[in-house]
Amino acid sequence: MSDHTYPVRASREIYRGRVLALRADEVEMPGGRVAVREIFEHPGAVAIAALDADGRLAVIEQYRHAVRRRLLELPAGLLDVPGEDPAEAAARELGEEAGLAASDWSVLLDLVPSPGFSDESVRVYLARELREVERPDLGDDEESELRLEWLPVADAIRAVVAGEIVNSVSAAAILGVHAVLTGQAEPRALDAPWPDRSTAFAAGGGARESPAVAQ
Repeated sequence: MSDHTYPVRASREIYRGRVLALRADEVEMPGGRVAVREIFEHPGAVAIAALDADGRLAVIEQYRHAVRRRLLELPAGLLDVPGEDPAEAAARELGEEAGLAASDWSVLLDLVPSPGFSDESVRVYLARELREVERPDLGDDEESELRLEWLPVADAIRAVVAGEIVNSVSAAAILGVHAVLTGQAEPRALDAPWPDRSTAFAAGGGARESPAVAQ
């Protein structure tokens, strides 16, 4: 296996918006050639697999403009509040999107959905011992019309395989919950390391530093 570290020789920002930025990195290839790699910088996100005492998962139906339809997904949200701990963000999103709170939290999965062109990293939490809470007023955006459903884990798995749940983070999380419930895996502690957590967008841009990055 090659030990080439793909050093970044230069980086420039192309666009910066509210929830993402686009930059172009000049990356040294193994043979010495420099190639341009366009990267979407993402603030990072959290998702919540909220499992009730009857073995059902809380899923929401939400309109997603990029695909121009409503999707069934787990509650989730961006890490777009400065200084907010990811676990706190997950608890906030669970309350805002599903009207739920949980007393038992653990880390289920860490995912990088599109590593070919984005640094997005999503931490999925497993939330148990649920109770209902009042949802805040979310105004007139897409979240204001979220609809909560409860799916037994077996039904959620069938929905993933049938192409009815196509959100990649939700699909992976549903399979992760199944692995935990069947004793094939154990969730991690809330403070488990998150080495791929997205940092460039919050820092104002630029490739992640490493010993191989040009100074």
